[in-house]
Amino acid sequence: MIFSRFASTKTRSSAFALALALATGTAMTAVAIEAPAEAQRKKKKKEEAPKADYSKAFVETYQPLNTQVAEGGDPATLKAGIPAVIAAIETADDRMAAGSLIFSIGQKANDPATQSQGVEMMLASGKVPAANLAQYNFLAGQLAYNQNVFGKAREFVQAAFDLGYTQNDPQAIIAETYFAEDKHAEGLSYLDAAIKARQAAGQEVSQAWVQRGVAIAYNNQLVEQARAFSVLYASDFPSNSSWGDAIAIALNTSQFEYPEILDLLRLARRTGTMRDANMYMEYIEAADARRNPSEVTNVIDEGYAAGLLDRDDSFVSDSRAQAAGRIAADKADLPALGRDARAASATLRTVMAAGDAYLSYDRGAEAEEFFAKALGMPGVNMPLALTRLGIAQLDQGKFAEAAATFGKVEGERETITNLYAAWADQQGAAQAAPATATPAAPATEQVGG
Repeated sequence: MIFSRFASTKTRSSAFALALALATGTAMTAVAIEAPAEAQRKKKKKEEAPKADYSKAFVETYQPLNTQVAEGGDPATLKAGIPAVIAAIETADDRMAAGSLIFSIGQKANDPATQSQGVEMMLASGKVPAANLAQYNFLAGQLAYNQNVFGKAREFVQAAFDLGYTQNDPQAIIAETYFAEDKHAEGLSYLDAAIKARQAAGQEVSQAWVQRGVAIAYNNQLVEQARAFSVLYASDFPSNSSWGDAIAIALNTSQFEYPEILDLLRLARRTGTMRDANMYMEYIEAADARRNPSEVTNVIDEGYAAGLLDRDDSFVSDSRAQAAGRIAADKADLPALGRDARAASATLRTVMAAGDAYLSYDRGAEAEEFFAKALGMPGVNMPLALTRLGIAQLDQGKFAEAAATFGKVEGERETITNLYAAWADQQGAAQAAPATATPAAPATEQVGG
């Protein structure tokens, strides 16, 4: 089977390029340092912060290079002076000032590695003001990411997020650090946890996160995660695209037999996401013109109307002719089949056959009756009977009951019923939504007596 597939999405998110534009302003420029002796002579006001503790040797090394930076010195010459400044560091304040200077040199030289060195040195000094810590950590992480040092980038961006930084979608960037290292499962687990945390907090979940999760999981054959993200995509961001992708993924990542394929394609039909001729062909084969003639003719006619089935295709035309020729007799047999299925002595095979027949003719109430009876009989295929009971309830508009029924299914069919349950929930929510009130017409004014 060939269905619509996701294109590869190995490219980096544009969020990182935007993050690179983070402006630090004066907070990240070189620090002007007073000589310790001169500082001693100045009176310190009570409200002032404690004076910085710069060592004499460091000031003597720092000041000439800082002056060159201020005067627009040659970047190569400025970079050559960095080792001497680092060697002169004795105190935490020295380290903070050196880091600021080195970052400025990195900016002038357009050298990300030097910028990283400076930012990381400032953070290591312990002197970055608390109000700026999140921003500096994010900047360090963004610089590391753009140098493909993904483990380090992850640590810094996570630290920024933990400190309350929310600009530029830091959690998406953290997930991307995993993906960039081909640690797809770990990145998806991180993304899933971030999504669950937002949901638990009542916060909006980013559609881009969910779509990225779907694409990464599917393109890297992470079947369970692809299915989980696709269900989330369809349930939280319903559209023809999301539902079509979710159903296609369920089909493409399974080894379903025709009973399962039929029920999954029934969902595609109900959601309006039958995408191509292959899906219609699979539906025709799975439904079987001999077993479900009315359903087969309806599906073929819908495929013709959508322009997705070729009227000259002999398989399609022969299937339709065979199905159409059986409908009258099949309908005539329905009452007798129903009576036999309701009998106390009815076999499981008869009861299931009646449920299937009535479901195929869109008679949900009778189908529900027979599938419910089958569930109490020995030897019943519970996942199959529950799935079709849920479909019968869904078709009657019993959305809450259908969702509960789908939730009871275990095993491989959960891939199908998880999608059905999401669809039932959506339909139930739409049904419960208050209708827009229609303004009352103005009263007709009576004239005369």
